[in-house]
Amino acid sequence: MARYSLNDSRRLTGANLYWQRPSAIVDVDIEGDDPATAEALVRAWTNSAKNLLRGVGHEDEQLTQRLYAGGASLLISAPIDALYSMCELNEAAFAQACWALESGPPVGVPQEIARLKKLFAQEAYPPVLAMQKAAAAHGVPFLWDDDDVSVGYGRTAVVWPSKEVPSPDSVDWPSIRTIPVGLVTGTNGKSTSVRMAASIIRAAGLSAGLTSTDWIRVGGQILDTGDYSGPGGVRTLMRHPETEIAVLEVARGGLLRRGLGVEDAAAALVTNVASDHLGEYGINTVEELAEAKFIVRKALKGRAPLVLNAGDARSVAQAGRLEGAFADNATEKLIWIGLDPQNPVIAKHLAAGGRAFVYNQPWLEFRQGDAARPIVKAADIPATMGGAARHNICNALGAMALCHAMGIEDTHLRQGLEAFQGDENDNPGRGNWFEHNGVRILVDFAHNEHGMTALADMVAAVPAERRVLLMGQAGDRSNDDIRDLTVAACRLSPDRLLVTEVPGYERGRAPGEVPGLIAASAMAAGVGREAISTFNAPVEAVKEALENAQPGDLLVLLALTQRGEVLELIHRFTGND
Repeated sequence: MARYSLNDSRRLTGANLYWQRPSAIVDVDIEGDDPATAEALVRAWTNSAKNLLRGVGHEDEQLTQRLYAGGASLLISAPIDALYSMCELNEAAFAQACWALESGPPVGVPQEIARLKKLFAQEAYPPVLAMQKAAAAHGVPFLWDDDDVSVGYGRTAVVWPSKEVPSPDSVDWPSIRTIPVGLVTGTNGKSTSVRMAASIIRAAGLSAGLTSTDWIRVGGQILDTGDYSGPGGVRTLMRHPETEIAVLEVARGGLLRRGLGVEDAAAALVTNVASDHLGEYGINTVEELAEAKFIVRKALKGRAPLVLNAGDARSVAQAGRLEGAFADNATEKLIWIGLDPQNPVIAKHLAAGGRAFVYNQPWLEFRQGDAARPIVKAADIPATMGGAARHNICNALGAMALCHAMGIEDTHLRQGLEAFQGDENDNPGRGNWFEHNGVRILVDFAHNEHGMTALADMVAAVPAERRVLLMGQAGDRSNDDIRDLTVAACRLSPDRLLVTEVPGYERGRAPGEVPGLIAASAMAAGVGREAISTFNAPVEAVKEALENAQPGDLLVLLALTQRGEVLELIHRFTGND
């Protein structure tokens, strides 16, 4: 039986977990846990790849690899007009390596080289490489994809069809400009932080361009809905003429599938790092996940800072492993945020003259060295629920720090956060409260242990005669992650637990498998079997919860999907449809 199998083959179009270069990558599964087995594959693949690269005239390209439990990622750098062909070459190199290890020297190599040479010749497009080189020489942004090529951002962006790229000499380079770009990643709080930043930017009188897992938005206009937290959404946004400043939600999946969507940013925020989505793309531990989140630092050239959460142990640990400017000049290159103004990480950073945004109750304030400036009171930010929603205080600190790094003044930091209501208009699906006839309803997106714990801490302060909790989970989480999520949810002490399938997100699980695991975990945590009901979809559970709601009830509805339909049902219930 084969010891090696191809799991995925794809292009990395920007800076990534491995290096800065666009690359062809194959992820492979390796049977057993003997390091020698993986090392043998890497040696055989390296030999095959170098042989094929010589054969097609790309012998100057570089190789790298990453070994992890159960597999390996094998990369070959490539020009942007050869990435598809390089994927073919990488797959061929892997196949030849497997053959060499299991059956002896591969056959048909000359024919394979001839096939690959033809592919490289068909894909080659020198004009796009010339434009890329010219943009770099003029210090302006360059974006490309299968459909379009562009230079500049926002109103100065010039866009051409990908096969109609002109000579760089025809471009009016002095008219091409960039704009401030902020990147936001992390396990929890990304969308809320992005939307808080947008409110701050709006208070400053600028048109904010946003990408997120929900939509692409410029100012008040939604350009498209869906998950646009990857490079595709970035390109659409940065080419829009009304984008004056951009805040990009950068999700783990996009970073690992394609790499960063921009080469340069004015600042980046990592909200936190917690267990979520482990087991995908060779990321099996939280420490490896932290490395993936910190890819955003590769867009921070010069003085552009990285904003980190001093209250998150994994972010602190990862910061300690940073090299280059982040290690040599941490005072300038790092901005810390924290709910504890006495946090030792922040104290040490300030003592060296660094910057931080902290919650010094009741104020959210900016500190640098020995100086402190109060910016806004937590109670004046509606999304903090009078200060009870500490996770949103932390999100506000991150948004403030990001916008500060992009040049926004204190006054606008305060005005933007005070204007951010945190309701379904400002922040759909995240901490949205409703009330009708004595029934209080909270709609949220908490979907991992860390987020659920923060939600439970906030809801614990809300009085209720009866607590009804709706929850589900996607099938691509591990059993342990689902159990941990459920245990955290049970801190709400639900009188009723409505467990739902998440249609479309079964991810290989059998029908009823995830709800069954949630129900069993809840009973182990002390929820009675009679209090648990199971549903096929969130909408069905919400209908049942609203039909049986009584004055004094608190309904906590964790709607991971069908959010629009859920909100419509609530509007009907409250009489605001």
